[in-house]
Amino acid sequence: IKDECEGELAVAMPLLEAALNALNTLTKADITEVKAMKSPPAGVKLVMEAVCIMRMIKPKRINDPAGGIKKVDDYWGPSQGLLADPNFLLDLQSFDKDNIPVSTIERIRPFVIDPHFEPDVIKKASKAAYGLCCWVRAMEAYDRVAKVVAPKKEKLAQAEAEYAELMKGLNQKKAELKEVEDKVADLNNSLQEMETKKAKLELDVDMCSKKLVRAEKLINGLGGEKIRWTEVADCLSMDLVNLTGDIMLSSGYIAYLGAFTLKYREQACETWRELCQSSGIPSSLTFTLTTVLGDPVKIRDWTIDGLPNDGFSIDNAIVMSKARRWPLLIDPQGQGNKWIKNMERKNTLECMKLTDADFVRRLENCIQFGFPVLMENVGQELDPTLEPLLLK
Repeated sequence: IKDECEGELAVAMPLLEAALNALNTLTKADITEVKAMKSPPAGVKLVMEAVCIMRMIKPKRINDPAGGIKKVDDYWGPSQGLLADPNFLLDLQSFDKDNIPVSTIERIRPFVIDPHFEPDVIKKASKAAYGLCCWVRAMEAYDRVAKVVAPKKEKLAQAEAEYAELMKGLNQKKAELKEVEDKVADLNNSLQEMETKKAKLELDVDMCSKKLVRAEKLINGLGGEKIRWTEVADCLSMDLVNLTGDIMLSSGYIAYLGAFTLKYREQACETWRELCQSSGIPSSLTFTLTTVLGDPVKIRDWTIDGLPNDGFSIDNAIVMSKARRWPLLIDPQGQGNKWIKNMERKNTLECMKLTDADFVRRLENCIQFGFPVLMENVGQELDPTLEPLLLK
């Protein structure tokens, strides 16, 4: 209905707008020109008569200019008074086009169909009359369309009222639906939280079950270790008893046996062990330096760095690491030299010889910064500058 009303009004609105635009082009000079006409053309009088009818201005009764005693209506006199009104054009622009009386429209329609009332014809007579003619014709056309559109507007207003009522009910239902959807969303969120909690609990139950199985296997496996642990505990208890004698033998080994062969070391250690036994000092029945002071992890690192994997070499490495004096290595095969270089490379080892011209300066730098030093090719006599350092 709305589209139909707007479509029909669209026919009249261009005419109305054109008439208002024509009125806007008129000036006071144009109106004054028409008002000053003593003998206006027939077209001008025709237009002003139509304007007076639209404005519901009554004519004057005058004698018929053609002769006789008959009285006729004259609109030119009232038209001059109308044109003299300073608000004439404003009144036309603000004319109540939606409430034109039916009688007025019926009196105007003969003018509209009059060929002498055509805008092109009127324009030849007067520019001002042309604009007024367009205005009268636009008012008639708008009223004609408005009369058809008015019932449809009433139906449109009724339909819009019904639509507004339906939209009000729809919005209320939408609000109720939104409330229900919010509740459903909250329930879904709660459900998701419960499902997450359930999954976590199921995972915890599964982990506990697996831990119980592993614990049972561990207990069963540790049951078989009982014998071994008992033997280890017995060995540790015996080692604790023999600790005094073993440490005494290790101290003597490090202090006195470093320069001797493996066979002599074994004989000396066996003799010392027998003296400990005869003196009532507990010690192991079979003494080895590796068993008492050796660290398996450190020994493995030594062998990785190039230390020969035999008991004699390992004992020498233990003596070197535990001794409080600077070690002197008799190394004809260069195995010890290679091992020390590999072992101390990460600590920025500095290798030098007594014959080097700058060995004193380099040695001072190493002492200052804490770098390890390997003195190679040392003979039977040492440089006197080393004596204060070696005596510490």
